[in-house]
Amino acid sequence: MWMDPSGSLFEALLFLAALTFAFFAKALAGSYMKSAITQIERRFDIPSSLIGITDGSFEIGNLMVIAFVSYFGAKFHRPKLIATGMILMAIGTFIIALPHFIMGRYEYESAIKPSKNSTLNVSLCSTERYDKLTSEFLNTSSKVPKLGCEKRIESSLWVLAFLGNLIRGIGETPIIPLGISYLDDHTKQENFAFYLGCMYTFGLLGPIFGFVLGSLCARLFVDIGFVSSDSLTITPKDTRWVGAWWLGFLIAGVISILAAIPICFFPKSMPREGEGKRRFSRPSKWPGEGDRGGPDHQSQQSSNFSVLEKGFLPSVKCLCCNPIYVLLLLRATLQMNIIIGTLTFRPKFMEQQYGQTASKANLFLGLVNIPPMAIGIFCGGLIMKRFKLNVIGATKFCIGTAIASWILLVLYFIMGCQKTPIAGLTASYVGAMERSYREHSLFSPCNTNCMCSSSQWEPVCAGNALTYISPCLAGCKSSRGTGLKMEFYNCSCISRLTTTNSSVVLGQCPKTEDCNKVFPYYLAVSFLESFTLSFGGMAEFEILMRTIDTELKPLAIGIYCLIIRMFAGIPAPIYFGALIDTTCLKWGTNSCGRRGACRMYDTDAFRYAYLGVPAGFGVFCFALFIPFYLQVKKRFALKDEKAFDNECTELDAVNEDNDRTGCDLSMNAVNPE
Repeated sequence: MWMDPSGSLFEALLFLAALTFAFFAKALAGSYMKSAITQIERRFDIPSSLIGITDGSFEIGNLMVIAFVSYFGAKFHRPKLIATGMILMAIGTFIIALPHFIMGRYEYESAIKPSKNSTLNVSLCSTERYDKLTSEFLNTSSKVPKLGCEKRIESSLWVLAFLGNLIRGIGETPIIPLGISYLDDHTKQENFAFYLGCMYTFGLLGPIFGFVLGSLCARLFVDIGFVSSDSLTITPKDTRWVGAWWLGFLIAGVISILAAIPICFFPKSMPREGEGKRRFSRPSKWPGEGDRGGPDHQSQQSSNFSVLEKGFLPSVKCLCCNPIYVLLLLRATLQMNIIIGTLTFRPKFMEQQYGQTASKANLFLGLVNIPPMAIGIFCGGLIMKRFKLNVIGATKFCIGTAIASWILLVLYFIMGCQKTPIAGLTASYVGAMERSYREHSLFSPCNTNCMCSSSQWEPVCAGNALTYISPCLAGCKSSRGTGLKMEFYNCSCISRLTTTNSSVVLGQCPKTEDCNKVFPYYLAVSFLESFTLSFGGMAEFEILMRTIDTELKPLAIGIYCLIIRMFAGIPAPIYFGALIDTTCLKWGTNSCGRRGACRMYDTDAFRYAYLGVPAGFGVFCFALFIPFYLQVKKRFALKDEKAFDNECTELDAVNEDNDRTGCDLSMNAVNPE
């Protein structure tokens, strides 16, 4: 079958569309995992550091096979390898959702358990009631909780989420190195950056859909269909709320299977875009690694691949001796630490800092942060194509956008909110803000006779905008109503401060009005930062592709992804989570009485820890820009000068009557830079 240039263009565009769909599915599953981090943390009652390990298992799985896939993948059928990976991704997402169907109903930490014929409950201030219940518990139920606790510890079903995310990482591995190298092999060099920009732009619809899906699922209670909303005593604003996190993983798995179908029908090799007549029945004439010539060139490329296959270590050494590649890799690793760490915990940051629900935080992240990234990548690829920037110009472009994004990042420091006044945590029982938290400060003369538990978490809000850890610690002696409509009266800690209303209602007090005014500015700066950060992305990838030998491109991309995953994708969520854990003021307790998920953070310390690390990494990135730019200028300025001399020599041979000045003028017209 003979193919014309228009046919090769059509095939290239078809593969671009299929690869974009695969990228969409990959990005959707990954972004949904980020959006469900908080829900998974609360459901399994684990700290942020442990959820960071679970999130990093994706990178661990990717790391296990990426070197093998990147180096040897080009030897096999790349589209089918990508399709196989998509199926593995689907299996992984299904395994992540599996614990929901094994675990029982979600029983959140709560002391609000009204009796059948009385409004009194365990959480009220009553020494007589407390002593009676404690005696009954010790005499009749001491062994039952212990057995149940052992059973829960042995299950540790969060490990399934770890395993499923690891398998998802293994399946995702072929998409980037093999897909991009396959696309580069069959498109014109001047169109590659534009096509790549289109792929990332439309592929970034995946994160938008992923975070929007995460927002919708977070609104639904985890046991949807099995638990009546009237029986709940918590709302999505409560830190104990767990949404239907498992539902989105099922949807993401189905989409991954659908994305695998079209891409598996592409051949092992295709004609390069814009080439003349080629025999489609003999794909060996278009080997996967940049064939631009005829049989002689094909023989040379096959020989090069054979040499490369026998010399893996020399190939790696060749890349390590490329200073531009090494500096670019170091800079990208630092940058990805910033992106991965902040993106993983950004919904939690918006929840704790600005009082947003998990649903709204995911929605804002999907609609405010992801679209400008897509626009920035598309515009960056368009500028590369429109102005035909050389490598030196692309380097300047990258440096400028990186500096602009860092300046916007620093602005976040001044956009914080005041701490929410919580009696015993951030404020005293008379409303004054405290600088430090001490466990015994939860008790006050107004509740010392109530025999309250310091580990209990049942926040209630008083009319003076002061939150109390529980009705008992507020000194409340009576209650009325059920579920979310329950109110508590005769609260001794409140009667000391006011003579009009000594009642409280369920739920933590909302953020102040000033905080609500700051949040739109945070979203605006976040929008601009996402745009500038991604604006230079295509230029950076163009530098990577043009500074590496053709036969080493798949290996270079593979090592690039491997290093980023090893030193950014895996550790970033872990140490970001560990730093966030250090800012926790009040830990929850699981059914075994051990520390569970954090209920309340020190918002100021949270902000400084969450933003301080990215700001520091940004300074190190700037230090790398100096040798990076010097190396690029040294290499490509000399290369452009040699190309200039060669073209002048050819022009002089054709036009012997033209003098050297005429050649210089013609070349200046072609290359004004």
